[in-house]
Amino acid sequence: MVKWWYAFWMCWGMFCAIPCPVKVWEEKARPRMISCLPLVGLVVGALWWGLAWGLDALGVPAAVKAAALTAAPWLLSGCIHLDGFLDCCDAIFSRRDLETRQRILKDSHVGSFAVIGMVLLALGAFSLWSGCGTVCPWALALLPVATRSAAAVAVTCMKPMGHSQYAGVFDRRDRARTLALPAVCLAVSCVLPAALWGAEGLAPLAGACGYGLAVRYAARQLGGVSGDVSGFALTLGELCGAAALALV
Repeated sequence: MVKWWYAFWMCWGMFCAIPCPVKVWEEKARPRMISCLPLVGLVVGALWWGLAWGLDALGVPAAVKAAALTAAPWLLSGCIHLDGFLDCCDAIFSRRDLETRQRILKDSHVGSFAVIGMVLLALGAFSLWSGCGTVCPWALALLPVATRSAAAVAVTCMKPMGHSQYAGVFDRRDRARTLALPAVCLAVSCVLPAALWGAEGLAPLAGACGYGLAVRYAARQLGGVSGDVSGFALTLGELCGAAALALV
């Protein structure tokens, strides 16, 4: 249990921009850290929905609400997933050979494809949130849980890229332990809202499916999974969740 305690706060400190109440690091808890992503997603989701509720209560203009809801998940995660999205855009859309794409992925400079991808992402998200009325609270709160649960499962099960921080992290026992919590969170966050609220509750499921398609595509283009690949897929997964909310 002590390792899980460390893992949760380590995950919070790495993947959430909200100041971490407990600053600890235990290297032995590192394999379990990825399992705690859904719990950090619940924190992000609760604040995201709280922002939506507050903006509705204040009656702010639709454009202001859309801009705030677009930026909220990026800022709450410290833009760490957005950074992966930009890096992958530069690498994937360069259309170069695999070795060159992997070298571009590790380059810290921002290229033209990253700028284009950011503009299209922001326009898409802003347009979708502009079309949303009062959103289903549980659907919005559980959307980051679903995408981060899918991320934990993908990172644990899929082939890591050679230079990825996840390469060699999990042995067979660690993999089994790591999968249990995110697998349960993924099932609950996707099934429960859809069962209780029908079409209004489909956003978490749409987010998880969007993540799955995006991570499969990016991993094939870049030779495996890494933190950047997962961030790319997570960002697109949340866009798919916003699309589901806007359509219903």
